[in-house]
Amino acid sequence: MQYPLTPDVQPEFCTTGSFMRLPSVREQARLAIVGLPFDTAASFRVGARFAPQAIRQSSMLLFPYHPIHRVYPFEETKAIDIGDVSVIPHNIHRSYERITQTMLDLMKKGIVPIGLGGDHSVTLATLRAARQVYGPVALIQFDSHTDTWDSYYEEKYWHGSPFIRAHEEGLLVPDKVFQLGIRGTLNHPGDIEASLELGYHVITTRELRNRGAAEVVRQVKEKIGDTPCFISFDIDFVDPAFAPGTGTPEAGGFTSYESLELVRSLAGLNCIGFDLVEVLPPYDPAQITSLLAATLVHDFAALVALNAGSKP
Repeated sequence: MQYPLTPDVQPEFCTTGSFMRLPSVREQARLAIVGLPFDTAASFRVGARFAPQAIRQSSMLLFPYHPIHRVYPFEETKAIDIGDVSVIPHNIHRSYERITQTMLDLMKKGIVPIGLGGDHSVTLATLRAARQVYGPVALIQFDSHTDTWDSYYEEKYWHGSPFIRAHEEGLLVPDKVFQLGIRGTLNHPGDIEASLELGYHVITTRELRNRGAAEVVRQVKEKIGDTPCFISFDIDFVDPAFAPGTGTPEAGGFTSYESLELVRSLAGLNCIGFDLVEVLPPYDPAQITSLLAATLVHDFAALVALNAGSKP
């Protein structure tokens, strides 16, 4: 039977529990969906541990063809869904070990992972895996927060610190790190300056709107070039009017359409991994956040399919 299954084969509500009913094993897979249900590092609202299954459930509303990029993302990449990493709710470091090993196993096989978080702390574990396979990587971070805060109640590992820890561990190429959509109130001016001091490019929501998406994307692509690139999408990049189900919402963000168009404009980059984090189903009663998240995952897969099609 061909995957993903379409409604004329089986109704959308008859689900296997995987993303778009993808199988867990497939020969020559180039793409894998991986659940990362860890949320114990969140500072305010919790509940992102339930996001992987919520996103998978919303994926049943999607169809297999991507009309903008003109690809069948999950068929052309022979995509699989390997389920959730068995994280340990109260232990971030042991959870990191399990996530890193899972992602490392996939990347060593040339499989591009798409992680479904979970809070944003999980990204550090995936970047650790990427470092072992690709060396330091470029990063495009869609987010309303920089996540380069050093500590929280004297804890250095939490969802506000993955990208300062990644810098300390040499996981990133600093001048090829772009933090897009930063906005909201701050504790002090140093909250943004901390990222700049690391060598990262911080492009606030206001700057992104004033300069225009096309110009910013041109800069991103020119700077990153062919460097292996990881894309991390915190759903709070999107305005809470369009994505209310998140842990630390910030007013004044982008629409669903704008967010999807930004991701689609990244075609051509050497994307070696993705994650979609900070979806909180308990705050998403109409499932509009999880639907947007699933659609973004569909778009991530399309970028991988385009790259796969361009390689001999």
